[in-house]
Amino acid sequence: MNTETPLHDYLVISRGHWDQDKTKEQIDTAITEFYAWLNRHIEAGRMRPGSRLGTDRVSVSKAGVTTDGPFGEAKEVVGGYWFVSAGSLREAADLLSRSPTLPCGLHYEVRPLDPERCTASDITNETPPA
Repeated sequence: MNTETPLHDYLVISRGHWDQDKTKEQIDTAITEFYAWLNRHIEAGRMRPGSRLGTDRVSVSKAGVTTDGPFGEAKEVVGGYWFVSAGSLREAADLLSRSPTLPCGLHYEVRPLDPERCTASDITNETPPA
């Protein structure tokens, strides 16, 4: 019998801007340390790679395709994403709290991945407020 806590997958969204009081050297050091930290966790199976996001953008909605704005303001500060496997949301947050980029101004939003398909009767992120 497996008594270990089952792992769940979480999306990590990197947000924010580098602190203006940090030098380029301090930021470069944090970035180098971040990738070493991330790779250690990937090799250990606690994280999976994601990607930085490019600066080009398009918004697609029922109104059509918009290529020149307006865009959601939160998107402006999303720098990238990757994935964490952990026993709980708190465990994922604890792991991420040791990221070398946090002292330089970035922060993370951590969201559980929901394996269920969406239906109109479910209360989800897409459900309008009552």
